[in-house]
Amino acid sequence: MQATSYTYDPETRTGSVLLDDGTPVDFDAPAFDAGGLLLLRPGQRVRIEGEGTGSDLRITLVTLQTF
Repeated sequence: MQATSYTYDPETRTGSVLLDDGTPVDFDAPAFDAGGLLLLRPGQRVRIEGEGTGSDLRITLVTLQTF
């Protein structure tokens, strides 16, 4: 699934993304660490993986979107 980076706190390695429909979804440090990223800037296009759907979506991986 694709999304856009919305917020990121480098101290806690947590943040949020916006899904393509504009829905914000938070991610935790383990999801950020799973992607192997060092930094995330607002507006970057990312690929996410998660468990659950709708308001129960929990992001398990955040990584950069590559084509």
